[in-house]
Order: sequence, then structure tokens, then C-alpha cells
Amino acid sequence: MTEQQENLLMDSNEYLKSGIHIGTKFKTKYMSNFIYKTRPDGLSVLNLKKIDERIALAANLLAQYEPKDILIVSRRENGWKALRQVTKLTGINVITGRYPPGILTNTNLDTFTEPKVIVVCDPWPDRNAVNDAAKVGIPIIALCDTNNQSNNIDLVVPCNNKGKKSVGLVFYLMIREYMRKKGLLRTDEELSVKLDDFVEE
Repeated sequence: MTEQQENLLMDSNEYLKSGIHIGTKFKTKYMSNFIYKTRPDGLSVLNLKKIDERIALAANLLAQYEPKDILIVSRRENGWKALRQVTKLTGINVITGRYPPGILTNTNLDTFTEPKVIVVCDPWPDRNAVNDAAKVGIPIIALCDTNNQSNNIDLVVPCNNKGKKSVGLVFYLMIREYMRKKGLLRTDEELSVKLDDFVEE
């Protein structure tokens, strides 16, 4: 087990404590690839190693872009605190709460924006952002729980996207890795803020 530990972005106990691997009772065909087992109470459990791999993949993909070219969207409140930190640390644009229709597709809007990649916290409540991004051909990274569909999504990050702790942890790790790859942090350096600063009370 220790050898495996070395390769994870974070100690597996920290992962487990956040409930990042606890899915829902419903699972879609696509997400079954990421499911490790189904518990006796019917909840699906996601594979920790795959979660970890996908967070790293997402950070690698994002690291190909400058902060101004990235947009992160979260309709649900469980991601808002994390996204405030993301903006503070990197200058990446975020939209929390209601997604304003047309900001990616309607050039006449004052709020029109042209990100080169978009991240959504949950493709269901954030589906308008997903649909707009798909229309204009922007790559989409999405945090997906066991009950999510993966239509139009270019990179799925499997995780419990309903839990405050797990969403906070995903963004904490994603941004830490992003900043390391961009040379904004040394490879052994941690973020200047704590994980708790990413988690809604």
C-alpha cells in the first residue's frame, strides 16, 4: 500500500475523510468504469486511484492555458468557497450561482467571454454552461458523480460532487497541481491557504 500512497496527490486517508469516493445509489453506464464497488446500502463507491489520476489529468490539461483563458462554473453552493480561493490564488475566472445564458455564445453581450477551456462542478445543474461550451467547441472538464451523464464532456473527474469537503478537496488539489505545473509553486510547495479555506462551512 505504501508504494501506492507515494503516487497519490494526497494521503489516501485524507481522501477518504472527505468522502470524495462516496457516490450515489444511481449509476450511469459511463460512470461504471470509475466505480470500485457498491456498498450493502446501495451507494456506489468510486475508485480512489482513478479519482486521483483524473484530478492530475485535469490539472495537466488546465496547465496548458493561462488563467484568463479558463472559466470555472458552479451552480451549487458547495463549490463557491473553493472557487473564491481559486480566483484569489490564480486569477482564473469563475461563475458561482446562476450561469448567465449566452455569455459564451452571444457576442453582443457586454458579459461575452471567450475562455479556451471550461470546468463545471456538476454537468447537471451546470448543463447550460456545458451546452454553450459544446456549441462553441470549448473543451469541457466536469466533476462527475456516479449518477452523471458524460455527454459533451471531454474530461470527466469522478468524485462526490455533492459533498462540500470533497468538492473543496478536488479544487484544492487541482489548483495546487496547476500552480506547480505553471511554475507558480515549487513542486514540493503547498498552497498558501489551507484546505479548510476551500470548504464551505
